Amino acid sequence: MYTIVGVTFKEAGKIYYFDPKDIELVVGDHVIVETSRGTEIGEIVLAAHEVSEEEIVQPLKEVQRKATSSDFKIKEKNEEEEEEAFDICLKKIEEHGLPMKLIDVEYTFDKNKIIFYFTADGRVDFRELVKDLAAIFKTRIELRQIGVRDEAKMVGGLGPCGRQLCCETVLRDFEPISIKMAKAQNLSLNPAKISGICGRLMCCLKYECENYKKTKKEMPDVGDEVETNIGCGEITNLNVVKETVTVSLSDDERIEVSIDEVEEVKDDK
Repeated sequence: MYTIVGVTFKEAGKIYYFDPKDIELVVGDHVIVETSRGTEIGEIVLAAHEVSEEEIVQPLKEVQRKATSSDFKIKEKNEEEEEEAFDICLKKIEEHGLPMKLIDVEYTFDKNKIIFYFTADGRVDFRELVKDLAAIFKTRIELRQIGVRDEAKMVGGLGPCGRQLCCETVLRDFEPISIKMAKAQNLSLNPAKISGICGRLMCCLKYECENYKKTKKEMPDVGDEVETNIGCGEITNLNVVKETVTVSLSDDERIEVSIDEVEEVKDDK
């Protein structure tokens, strides 16, 4: 077993494991750690606890120290310079006429590398752009192409529900979303109604999908003939949230009853 703490470098960002050594750390503390990108400042989001060796990506790196006030000043200065770098890169992209959209710029804490995130419809030959940027910033340059979901997470915004995007605030990893999830919840299959601002299916389609599937298994199907306390009829609609069914007793009479009030489901096959 290994003792680890969980560290993230962005709000709702992916969690990485580090060895806390003998440093007493609590959730909310900021620490300096060494990553594959270089020295970074991150926030503790998982307190020290033990995990099995299978859950660890080796080598497990150590927390170097707690962040100090001077570290926060460096971080703030880096963020100011990121804004300047963004404007410079925009101009260079325009000068080279490259078919790419710049999304974000990020310095590593030690300024050993600067990363430019962009979107594009296809592959982009940005070799000359990298040369220009390296000459200006005098550090390692990385241009990283991202997808539309990552773009939404970085840029942020409001979803159709009127709240901040889930990917921006709570989702640390993107999970596969399928149209079957919308069908299982009897949602409209109109793309405009089930797509997020990224243009892909909304991540929240997954939240309640399993509950819908489980509940529907316990309910009769549309078209089944059932017997209620006021007569027999055919099920015409299911309300999974309320756990009720609509029963057509005749051409002009329909009732909504709880599935507990359906006394018998007749198999007419």
